[in-house]
Amino acid sequence: MLDWLCFGWRKRRNYQEFNGENLKSFKDPAVPDRNLEANKQEQKAEADSKEQSLATNDIGNGRNKARVFNYQDLATATRNFHRETFLGEGGFGSVYKGILESNSEVIAVKKLNPSGLQGEKEFLVEILMLSLLRHPNLVNMIGYCAEGTQRLLVLEFMPMGSLEAHLHDLPPDKEPLDWKTRMKIAAGAAKGVDYLHNEAKPSVIFRDLKPSNILLDNDFNPKLSDFGLAKFGPVGDNSHVSTRVMGTHGYCAPEYFLTGKLTPQSDTFSFGVVLLELISGRKAVEPTRQGGRTSLVDWARPLLKNPKNYLQLADHRLKGQFSVSSLHKAVEVAAMCLRETSTARPTMHEVALAMSYLTTRKHVRTRSESEGVSIDIGPSPGETAKTLNPDVNREQAVAEAKLWGEKWREKRRQSTGGGSDGLGCTNALGIVEVAQVCRTWLEILFLEI
Repeated sequence: MLDWLCFGWRKRRNYQEFNGENLKSFKDPAVPDRNLEANKQEQKAEADSKEQSLATNDIGNGRNKARVFNYQDLATATRNFHRETFLGEGGFGSVYKGILESNSEVIAVKKLNPSGLQGEKEFLVEILMLSLLRHPNLVNMIGYCAEGTQRLLVLEFMPMGSLEAHLHDLPPDKEPLDWKTRMKIAAGAAKGVDYLHNEAKPSVIFRDLKPSNILLDNDFNPKLSDFGLAKFGPVGDNSHVSTRVMGTHGYCAPEYFLTGKLTPQSDTFSFGVVLLELISGRKAVEPTRQGGRTSLVDWARPLLKNPKNYLQLADHRLKGQFSVSSLHKAVEVAAMCLRETSTARPTMHEVALAMSYLTTRKHVRTRSESEGVSIDIGPSPGETAKTLNPDVNREQAVAEAKLWGEKWREKRRQSTGGGSDGLGCTNALGIVEVAQVCRTWLEILFLEI
């Protein structure tokens, strides 16, 4: 698979980047290049990051103590990086499976390629990030090696490999992921990004969310990996981080791609693309018969305008083995994540709650009195309120109310012929109705608990 990065043109095996010349062909000519002030802010941010890295003399004193390995230990563990231990390759370099001689622990070793797409800076960033972060949906760093010119990361081994290997370019004898597993992976990935945005101190923007960076354990529980492009989030009154455009073409949020202004909602857009890949089985960017390339989001956009078209988005390899209700809700979440205006997208905390709701709740069908047709809007407020634990699920209830209100607003829009933002989401109509629905929902919730 070809991964097109948003900035740079340097080809290495099956990876490509854009340089400044080719980047211009992907930019809207009506949008000016980033100004000098943004470049100055980027340089200052990078200088601050460098100072922080230099000040971190001993990563082992961080929150997650990392072991320091010597090169010979890792060469022995991987049988001198034998081709039979090779697992894959990314922008950082090659990844190998190894077994530590000291305790027989199975590990994954990422070996930096000095001429590869990432370098010393990304190596330091990944060590720093993984030393500061700990979550069930983030890959765990065991240690690192910085001996001479060698730069290696030692990570926990994920036996099922990447999501990409189970979603795209499958051999004929390999069964595709079933719907339930796909939604489980999406929900876990959302939780991982939610942790980075809202629980990590300082907050982190992942910046390179894609199937090849989502690793799976034996039970298909997902963990985010490859933090070389991660950035600390905006602080204080800042709404964004100004930085050079990095990431993979097809996953970059449009406002970040055009301006270099990075926000947490940039990750929300990338998650929407990944969710759309899980729904459709298509790649984020695919070659066309004419030799060009087409975007998954551009292909899906017309179908997202009308719920009647949602079934056309489903992966044909699933052979209809999924809940139509679940499909509709997954598409609705993807559509909200893919809104072109960043401020109109939900936060990843809201997305994580929505995906948790989608994967754990049973849905009922109700009847719209206004249209006289059966529609799926999830469980009724009273029914859900009776089953919620007030100490654990109140926040999830709020997210559930939002989803219920969104669906109700969409049905009202269709009945009145209102406008849409191009992704099946109403701009103006039904705001009062939504507020009333959510208020009534929450009043019932707190009265019955």
